[in-house]
Amino acid sequence: MILDLVVEKGIDGFNAVVPSLEGCESWAHDEDTVLEKITEMVAYYLGVKNLKKIKLDLARKEEDSKIYKIIISDRH
Repeated sequence: MILDLVVEKGIDGFNAVVPSLEGCESWAHDEDTVLEKITEMVAYYLGVKNLKKIKLDLARKEEDSKIYKIIISDRH
């Protein structure tokens, strides 16, 4: 499964949103933390017990945002 993740840099930190999962969003002061938090939320929303099955791949950068692909492996 592959999902889009949008990370936007704001004045006071970073906001991460997975548009295809309603309500799946997070905020943090730094980008690394928001990526960790949103990965945990995606795992919770989809019932993924092993976080190692979730990979993030930077697809493109825009002015104040980055688009990632969330890749969820079904392999054990």
